[in-house]
Order: sequence, then structure tokens, then C-alpha cells
Amino acid sequence: MKIIIRAFFKTLRVIIGPFMLLGEFIGRPKGVVRPPAVQSAVDQQCREMVLYQYKTCPFCIKVRQEMRRLSLNIEQLDAQQEGENRSELVRGGGKAKVPCLKISDPTGNTQWMYESNEIINYLRGRFAVA
Repeated sequence: MKIIIRAFFKTLRVIIGPFMLLGEFIGRPKGVVRPPAVQSAVDQQCREMVLYQYKTCPFCIKVRQEMRRLSLNIEQLDAQQEGENRSELVRGGGKAKVPCLKISDPTGNTQWMYESNEIINYLRGRFAVA
């Protein structure tokens, strides 16, 4: 039964996935425009973050859209397939759940944030333009 359920959802993802990506592309928001020096500082801060995601996950799409709105250049790693990205997500964050924002600081501390709304609120609080 478990195999049938997995096969059903995999088939559903294959069929609906391209439409979700098309919707993301069409609904792409305009990013905020910051002065070059300010954007450079934001880009520097974004180097301390990594978004683990699946391309067709609706919650991941929601986070990526907010990243575009805020003009954030955060590295995005696909953790859907077994491999290094997924292994690092499980090793560091404790579970293979996406979206997950890995936030590192210069002292070596790392925080793993899993909920899309929590990630969006964090990004808005840190990078929103007043």
C-alpha cells in the first residue's frame, strides 16, 4: 500500500510540477531596488544562508517568491533526491523537510529554520526595506 501511495504522489508531482513552475515564473514579483552599497551589504549577509528546497514544493515556491521580492541572493540547494544536499540537511537540521533555511554566523553558530512562514517572517524582519 505504501508503494502505491508513493507512486501516486510521484506521478502527481510529475504531472502538476511543470504547471507550478510555470505559475511561479509568470507570477514572479519585482524585487526591491536598493542603492548599490546597501545591496552589496545585503548580498554579503545572504552568503551566510542556504535554502534547502524542492523545485515544485508549494511552500518552497512561496519562500523563493519572497526572496525575489526582497532581492535576496541566497544560495538554493535541491534536497529532493538522495545525495549530498539531502544528507547535509538531515545531518545539520535533523530532518529531510523543506523548505529549510540554514543561517550561519561568523562565530560558527548555525540555525536551521523549517517553516515557510517562519522563514518569510525572518527574511522580512532582517531585510525589509522601510
